[in-house]
Amino acid sequence: MLIDKLGQFGLDHFDRWVGQIRAHGELPLQIRLWDGRDYRFSASPTVTITLPGPQAVSYFRKPSLASLGEAYVEGQVDIDGPLPSVFEVAVALAGRLVSGNKLWGRLAARGAQHSRSLDSESIQYHYDVSNDFYRLWLDEQMVYSCAYFENGDESLADAQVKKLDHILTKIMLRPGEQLLDIGCGWGALILRAATQFGAHATGITLSENQYALAQERIHAAGVQDRCKVLLCDYRDVKGTYDKITSVGMFEHVGLANLAGYFAKVHSLLRDGGLVLNHGITTTDVNNGSGAYFGGSDFIDRYVFPNGELPHVALAMKEMSAAGLEVLDVESLRRHYARTLEFWTDRFEANAGSVRAMVDDKHYRIWRVYLAGCAWAFANDWVSIYQLLGCRAGGGGLNPMPMSRRYMYVK
Repeated sequence: MLIDKLGQFGLDHFDRWVGQIRAHGELPLQIRLWDGRDYRFSASPTVTITLPGPQAVSYFRKPSLASLGEAYVEGQVDIDGPLPSVFEVAVALAGRLVSGNKLWGRLAARGAQHSRSLDSESIQYHYDVSNDFYRLWLDEQMVYSCAYFENGDESLADAQVKKLDHILTKIMLRPGEQLLDIGCGWGALILRAATQFGAHATGITLSENQYALAQERIHAAGVQDRCKVLLCDYRDVKGTYDKITSVGMFEHVGLANLAGYFAKVHSLLRDGGLVLNHGITTTDVNNGSGAYFGGSDFIDRYVFPNGELPHVALAMKEMSAAGLEVLDVESLRRHYARTLEFWTDRFEANAGSVRAMVDDKHYRIWRVYLAGCAWAFANDWVSIYQLLGCRAGGGGLNPMPMSRRYMYVK
């Protein structure tokens, strides 16, 4: 009997594992072993997992999205099949052997204190792969956040422009106003604010690659007199702004630091100004950061180190506690599922170029990450909300009209 390197899980155990999986019903799955064994879990499998050696068997002992993802990323297994089907099979394998009442894995405190240096390292790990890498599968403006599908049939490029305009319209950005964009990416929002809304826009990022390209774009657009980007931490920003946006950034703040984050936003926002926080949230009311079947463990290890997701209720609580009145809440969960479908399709269509640019491990990481995120949003494991707010209190601080009609009038 062959025994894998981790001990008591050889081929005889694998046969029993196969029986357990089959007992729960069919799966569109075929598993091929290095010795020629072939296990089919339906008459017409669409996904094939190949185990090239006995060491790969250990990853299936107690399958989770973390262990299966690790097996793929580390080259211990090969997987063929359409990505949506691959992730459907992975979720089914993880769910069929999960212990009764533990669907949601609670993340242990990671010990991350979210210092300036740690946050900078985490951001650079994720975003500084290369600008050309992101350019292959994002839209032309390289907007790396949830798009806005007003009608549902927009192209990715059109939906991203609509997202930018939806945000800037929501905050009622006016010509000459000072806008701060916390976590500005490659500068799409601040450029839109300066060129189309006539605002004076400042963006901040911790990614050197994003900073460099945003600078280039600002100069190419000829708006350096009213648009700039800074390489700095949000905790170090000074001044007062008419409007503040934060798009896809507060996921990096950390649950323990949400109070300080929103307090900093409050301190930067002038009386009568508006702030919009656009961020991913967990649907676990206990703030488990979406650790479904080990999915967040995979993301923390390979993709987003030290990221933590609050429930929208916690985000609203901390926003209110910091002295910000929550004026409007909008869920864009289905919009992000659609966005990720576009990104996944573009990634797959450009697989040859991606593989020529990064090593095989990074290709596999991003391939499974994008497909997994698309599944997570489509199945309500995670969500995303736009929270619109102003400084709390009387005296006319709330600048919003009496209805929400202004957000949609062209």
